[in-house]
Amino acid sequence: MRLAPPVGLMALSIPAIAQLVPSPTYNPPPAASGTVKSSSSPNPQWSNVLGNAFWFYDAQRSGNLDAGAYPNRVTWRNNSAMQDGSDWNLDLTGGWYDAGDYIKCLFPLSNTLFALSWGALTHGRGWDLAQQSAYLDSTLRWGFDWMMRAHPSDDVLFVQVGDSTIDNSYWGGDQNIPTPRPSYPINSSSPGTDAWASTAAAFAMASLLYTPGVSYVPISGASPPSSPSLGNSTYASELLSHAKTLYATANQTRPFSLFAHSIPAVASAYTATNYTDKLAMGALSLALATNESAYYADAYNFYQEFALTGSNDPWNWDSRYPALYVLFVEAAKTRPNLATGAGLAVNLTGWQTEAEGWFDRIVNGEDSKQHFMTPGGLLWFEGWSDESSLIEAMSASMLFYKYAPLASTSNKTSQYQEFAQNQVAYMLGNNPMSAVYLVGSHPNSPQNPHSAPASGGDNINAIRTQPPVEAHVLYGAMVGGPLQNDKFWDWRDDWVQTEVALDYNAVIPFLASWQLINDSPDPYYVNVTANTYYVPSGDPCDAALPCNGTGNGGLSDGAKAGIGIGVILGVGLIIAFIWYIRRDQIARWWRSGYVRPH
Repeated sequence: MRLAPPVGLMALSIPAIAQLVPSPTYNPPPAASGTVKSSSSPNPQWSNVLGNAFWFYDAQRSGNLDAGAYPNRVTWRNNSAMQDGSDWNLDLTGGWYDAGDYIKCLFPLSNTLFALSWGALTHGRGWDLAQQSAYLDSTLRWGFDWMMRAHPSDDVLFVQVGDSTIDNSYWGGDQNIPTPRPSYPINSSSPGTDAWASTAAAFAMASLLYTPGVSYVPISGASPPSSPSLGNSTYASELLSHAKTLYATANQTRPFSLFAHSIPAVASAYTATNYTDKLAMGALSLALATNESAYYADAYNFYQEFALTGSNDPWNWDSRYPALYVLFVEAAKTRPNLATGAGLAVNLTGWQTEAEGWFDRIVNGEDSKQHFMTPGGLLWFEGWSDESSLIEAMSASMLFYKYAPLASTSNKTSQYQEFAQNQVAYMLGNNPMSAVYLVGSHPNSPQNPHSAPASGGDNINAIRTQPPVEAHVLYGAMVGGPLQNDKFWDWRDDWVQTEVALDYNAVIPFLASWQLINDSPDPYYVNVTANTYYVPSGDPCDAALPCNGTGNGGLSDGAKAGIGIGVILGVGLIIAFIWYIRRDQIARWWRSGYVRPH
């Protein structure tokens, strides 16, 4: 059922606030440069990983591509979707396309912007070293400015632009995106606790990042970018205002509800499992941004009330549990007054125990049914990694790196850093396929990511083969990743393995920044021999390309069901045949009262 536009909702204009201008302009180097060893500092290879990651976000932009702090630098992209929001008399142009398609989705975007902001808050020096701080500013502003437009009044938040069904029926460039492109809001009548709270957390974390002279030092040397600084009190206040309003709406609107339940039309794109961890994350982020204990008390009470302890879930667009644990530890280190002001113990040791429980269960191989290592060494979360394996492993790596200096023992610090290093190395080529899973970084990078605008194709029935080779290089994009058997099919129509997405890339800048700050040697891909990746034989047998009986990736549910039915029918035929040839004897047994021999 379509919602009526809220009374008084008018076109919203976000005032321009001075942004940093990148200088010099960064453009990705050719993939062949990924085979060149580095000897200088800061390491240019890691700087390219960081720079390419932001270039990917530019390639995903929607709206007027020259509207930011610098002109469009992705030559094959065009202005698009310039009427978004017109169905509500609003300007919802801008923002980013979510993945390889043309819908815009706020819920996963909120976690993407949270991750970018949180990483830069403590490891901003890496952005400075790579000369990418201005691009960080531009990327965050592009996302947050759109989210401000998507939040035109206290309870109204637009969670999606574009119809998933219409969008999934189109494969082509950005000049012929099909219409209509409806916009879907939640409000007090159609609530979405999860979306309100998650977006509040992102706004709050960014507000902290943009606060001039912010002091947030959970570990030695932690700082936001300083050369140039992102500090901007006006922008920080705007971000915080949205955070407070959204959190208040989430906390006060009862009963709590999931946005996809209130707006079924968007459920096929993203449906959250719950709202509990999002409420706690929203409250805790606001506590840090405002230094107000009331928010901390809310976060603690949500943690207790909803029994958020002991989760084995990953950190991703749906689950916030392990990130919440780490953030509680950071709060105990940087803002102990938040707990005492709420009448609570600071409890640093208790929060360390909670966080380290999650890390240790992974490192020590506990709860192996929920998470384990693939034969080639990739961290795998059962039920989560099946349709995008790398995002869970890379998000975990960010948490391992971020938390390691806060660990209770030096041995754990070393363990956690080593684990993260191995996961990042896997993503960058140290895997059975010798695949480098960042597009355009190396000759072994994926050549055919599932991206409609980058592909150059327009035949939805021949996505893999038309054109034979991707028309444009989508530099910096991390693809979905390999299957549980470590095999990777670089096929454009296999969206499980080759699709790109905003949230997939959310932690890549932090991972590169960590390496730059720690003066790490070259990324693993520099040592990978060019052109040694090959497409495996057979079929993937994944959700995008279910097994046809010849694949190497395991049988699909349908194939297993078919085999089961075949076995049942076969047994039935055998029984029928035996009955036919011995029907006279069976009849005599029946008439005489047959007793089974002992």
